[in-house]
Amino acid sequence: MNDHVHDLAALREATDRLLSATGKLDDVALAEPSRLPGWTRGHVVAHLSRNADALVNVLRGRPMYADSETRDRDIERDAPRPRAEQLADLAASADRFQDAAAAPADWSRTVALRNGVTDSASRVPFRRRIEVELHHVDLDVGYELEDLPDEFTAREIDFLAERFAGHPDVVATVATDDTGRSWTTGGGAAGGPVTVRGTASGLLGWLSGRRDGSALTAEGGPLPALPPL
Repeated sequence: MNDHVHDLAALREATDRLLSATGKLDDVALAEPSRLPGWTRGHVVAHLSRNADALVNVLRGRPMYADSETRDRDIERDAPRPRAEQLADLAASADRFQDAAAAPADWSRTVALRNGVTDSASRVPFRRRIEVELHHVDLDVGYELEDLPDEFTAREIDFLAERFAGHPDVVATVATDDTGRSWTTGGGAAGGPVTVRGTASGLLGWLSGRRDGSALTAEGGPLPALPPL
């Protein structure tokens, strides 16, 4: 069951960690490459600011973005801004999201996201937390998948396993971490089942496209190739 109150509190903690980390960057560091191909750290920070505002739109029943081109153009526009402007925007946009989420609302309602995706409003705070936590890792400033809260890692694996469930390009897969927790996913492609084993952070890295899976073991077939998110 989704608990938006818990997720909003956890999001605030994750945002504080992000703001603390980005506050240590200077203009030169912001212009350096992130771990995301083609994006500087400035692109990641700009994306996080615009994503917060986009999710405010979602909570208020407006389109998340005007269109994909506008989304991409806004990120490119904001990425090279000076450090002070970037960090002020990141903090202010995070506050705007928290303020929008604090308004009385029907959290059981269905909301529209991008590309025809819909979800329960109650899961929007966790979706924002995903953005904050994983993109903090993408900044390449010393925060790694292993540093993510265990509760978040397990839930994000749940989220991604659900996303790939039945995917026509992914064979039936059972992912098991070193504590014995298991997730099933895929199943739309011929073959399998394949059992994938590793640490929770290793599984999350593979499922989220942030690691190549070389630290994982696969039984019953090769490690399934996953489509981009």
